[in-house]
Amino acid sequence: SSENQSGATNFTTWPPPPSSAIMASMPPAAMKILLSRPAVPAPLDPNFSPLVLGKRQYLKATADCADELQWALPRADGCARYALKVFPEGHEDVEASIYLAGVLIQEMLWQRSASELLLAGPPGICEALSKMYSEEGAYAFEVSSMPNVCGTPAVPFGVKIVGAGDLPEAKDTPQVCGKDANGCRLAFDLGKSDIKVVAVKDNEVLYSKETEWDVTNPDPEYHYEAITAAMKLGKDALPQIDAIGGSATGTVSGNNEATWCDIFPNVPPDVYKEKVVNIFQRIAKDLAGDVPLKVINDGEVTALAAVQKIKAGNVMGISMGSSEGGGYANADGNLMGWINELCYMKLDLNPLAPRDPWSKGAHTGLSHMYLGQRGATKLAAKAGVEGKEELMYPHPEMCTIRHENHAQCLKLIQKAMADPSTEPQCRKLYETVGVYLGYGLAQYCEFYKIDHVMILGRVSKGAGGDLMLEVAKKVLETEFPEYAGIQFHTADDHFKAVGQCIAAAALPEIK
Repeated sequence: SSENQSGATNFTTWPPPPSSAIMASMPPAAMKILLSRPAVPAPLDPNFSPLVLGKRQYLKATADCADELQWALPRADGCARYALKVFPEGHEDVEASIYLAGVLIQEMLWQRSASELLLAGPPGICEALSKMYSEEGAYAFEVSSMPNVCGTPAVPFGVKIVGAGDLPEAKDTPQVCGKDANGCRLAFDLGKSDIKVVAVKDNEVLYSKETEWDVTNPDPEYHYEAITAAMKLGKDALPQIDAIGGSATGTVSGNNEATWCDIFPNVPPDVYKEKVVNIFQRIAKDLAGDVPLKVINDGEVTALAAVQKIKAGNVMGISMGSSEGGGYANADGNLMGWINELCYMKLDLNPLAPRDPWSKGAHTGLSHMYLGQRGATKLAAKAGVEGKEELMYPHPEMCTIRHENHAQCLKLIQKAMADPSTEPQCRKLYETVGVYLGYGLAQYCEFYKIDHVMILGRVSKGAGGDLMLEVAKKVLETEFPEYAGIQFHTADDHFKAVGQCIAAAALPEIK
């Protein structure tokens, strides 16, 4: 890596960008209109350029434009819709419209998922976006991921250009989840390092245990046996099992299928379809017969648990851990039927922002590089944190999908924050992440009505986490007074140990 004159790190040398990343590079018109300087600057990231501000500037620039681009993103149980004013074709700034539309479509895909993209509007703009959302285009990662996310891996993601009148209407299917852990219930939470199992009787936890497992094992039988063995110990603590609830990273379908769960990353695709998609259903049946079962994304469980704790709705849960986990519960305390994979949404428009290893370097500025563990570790060296070279970003060892080095680096950051001699420089790291969080929340507020936000995860621990939340509040008060009333909540040990488990156990409704 190298530094340019403005102090921004140039990440184009590592990892080497694929052709799709070059295609996704920011055109001059987009730079002119979309790049911004936030009113609350990020101390260790001076070129941070929040999407939410760039979009605000773009909407001002296009306020008098007559042309409009519309799109629809249909999925099995709903459809997302959006309309964006665009510069006329042939205008010197039309590339800004194309670039921003690509980013906003990506954002909606990871909010809600989709089986295809339907475009309506100026033909040249629609054609350009159609190429960007092809298997060879800038958004090839999304094109290849969505069939798996939707649980239809054999059906390719398609793009169609249609008339505006042919776009399907917007539709959501909110999911009502149980909120009372009555009776005798087993619950599990599958994370990337351990399996947590609880046994609950009438809202009281009788048994709780975490068991380490190896998510990299390619054999689905290993995973089946590991989860079942852990749950049998919980079963022994109950007189009977009336229902089973659970959570897992990734996307889980409405009928409890593990459509796209990254806790089984090395299981071959054909084996995954045969042995993993229905793994939750098989485990439940083998353990308890035909009892009610409900499994959802782990971020969603966080949001539902927060609803129970706060006694209010319109709650967003953000877990700043290995990645960025997200979940949202509406005013009624129910789920929206969205996937809420916040981690893959673009947060930073800086064209020299860090590349994302999951998309093999195709995307820069994705949210998990700011609001997960990597948001802190990429700043460690600038914050004066000392450690082995391979623990300091942007060393190649820190630019892979492995989390271990980042976990070690975060411990060094927390140690530096607790040391009076290194705290003054290290606090700038947490202030910077606080800036990220403030602008990220403002971005999320366009689509989520947020009255409360529950912040979890190891990045939010300790004095550094408190400072981060203070700065995030300052961002909202300074740039987004309409969102300044959002209330921040953090999880105490009881909530982390028991609250989420009871929420997971309560998911299925006992008839």
